Amino acid sequence: MKLRHFGLLALIAALSFSGWASDRSAVISGYVRDASGAPQMGAVVQIAGAASRNVTVFTDSTGFFSATGLLPGIYSVEITAPSFLPAILEKVGLRPGVDIRLKVTLNTLLNAVDVQPRRASADGDDWKWTLRSAANRPVLRVLDDPTASVEQQNHELKASLSFLAGSAAEGYGSGSDVSTVFSVERPVFAADRMGLSGSVAYADGLPTAFLSASYSHSLPDGSGPSMALTVRRFAPSDPYLGNATLQSVALNTADDVTMGDVVELKFGSQFETIQFLGRVSVFRPYGSVNFHLSPNTMVTYGYATALPNQPIDSDLDNTSAESSGSDPRLSVSNYATQVESAQHQELNVSHRIGENNTIQFAVFSDRVDNTALLGAGEVTAAGGYLLPDVDSGTFSYSGGTLDTRGLRIVLQRKFCTDLTATLDYAYGGTLDLTKPDVQLQQARQWIDTERRHSMAAKISGTLPGTHTRLTASYRWVDGSALTPVDMFNASPGQTDPFLGLVVRQPIPTLGFLPAHMEALIDLRNLLAEGYVPVMGRDGQTLYLVQAARSVRGGVAISF
Repeated sequence: MKLRHFGLLALIAALSFSGWASDRSAVISGYVRDASGAPQMGAVVQIAGAASRNVTVFTDSTGFFSATGLLPGIYSVEITAPSFLPAILEKVGLRPGVDIRLKVTLNTLLNAVDVQPRRASADGDDWKWTLRSAANRPVLRVLDDPTASVEQQNHELKASLSFLAGSAAEGYGSGSDVSTVFSVERPVFAADRMGLSGSVAYADGLPTAFLSASYSHSLPDGSGPSMALTVRRFAPSDPYLGNATLQSVALNTADDVTMGDVVELKFGSQFETIQFLGRVSVFRPYGSVNFHLSPNTMVTYGYATALPNQPIDSDLDNTSAESSGSDPRLSVSNYATQVESAQHQELNVSHRIGENNTIQFAVFSDRVDNTALLGAGEVTAAGGYLLPDVDSGTFSYSGGTLDTRGLRIVLQRKFCTDLTATLDYAYGGTLDLTKPDVQLQQARQWIDTERRHSMAAKISGTLPGTHTRLTASYRWVDGSALTPVDMFNASPGQTDPFLGLVVRQPIPTLGFLPAHMEALIDLRNLLAEGYVPVMGRDGQTLYLVQAARSVRGGVAISF
């Protein structure tokens, strides 16, 4: 009798365990980035399948999404984001207890449309054909276990060419009034990509030039090592500096490692040798670690040693910050080169509220030595204490050391797929001139760190009908300041000081041309705010500024 009861219990336990094993839920997660590798925050991920209810999730500030509690079966995944073409993954199979990891690359219409002649299609739908074009297929990686992977790679050549006019007005090295910018990228083999980007600006004598060659590789474990070699040459600075020309060579290395669904490591470094009034070498490491506490909450610690290259619309020049690295920020003191060096540490928490709202809270610590301040006005380097930029009418001035701690709060709301608004508040130290009407040559002894509040608002989106992409922003500071509050801000709330506007307008082209064109407009500090007056050597009035007013524009062609 006891044996009969024991056998019955064993049978029931076995059937229960078998049923539990067959019903174990699975997970679909991954990262969404654009063609340059930048994470896309707020992308909509819709997961549909016959075995489970439809699920909609959103990506966080690192482009990560996760849909849990899915039943085994076949699913389709659709990813959409403003200004990008949708990406559709079909027949994604889920087995019990499996975590499938996707890596999705979103493309714009300009670099995703296949311009080759089409074969006849039964459905005759241009939009469906566009979605199926080879250039728009995302990279897919399915990880059933740590050693298994399946990849789908885009083998289309991507290239762009821009013709720009107007100087960036960011001091010596910001470029000439007229320049040509180009970028070429093509996958090689199964998981490698090679790129070549650069610019040529027109000046007297040899042109100002920038050239970067990059290489990246995707490994089965989810890591993505990359490297880039960058060469720069700027025009001669000033006769009083012996017409010295800045030349630099930089080697950039980076890696991205994901550990399960919780931890993501990003780290790298830049080693640069600079030749200008002598030779100097600098080493700039950086890194960050992201902890995904939940699908809606992430904690990040970051360390950096250079200011981020991140204007309000970073794709104006069609070159990525990863390939170009950090520009050398220089000033001159007693005819000797001063290279800006920095250390930045930050701890932030990002949390998504509902489907369309995101909040970030951050605390940071900054130290910048030999701060390269920006000035405006026609000057020469006769005194040996400033570095003029002839093309933009600006100059660089050594402002000493900035040592501060502060905080940041960012709120972002997605009103629709084509409109996003961001508010940014920061409190921290900034360099300021504590005594008015001083001689520029003696201004450094009157420059000190002052605490300031800063507020910024930014709206970005695409206008219906005309498909105009625009980003408008304004940053306010509660007092005079020579440097921005929160200089290392790389959050979605990052904006340039004061009023800025970037516009990208598609231009109709003939259908047989293998290219797409856009008109570009980039306006910085449009109202010329924040100019702090100082006295020059010959009595003229000069200004120290956070950002000088500048107007740039041109035409971009994508192939």
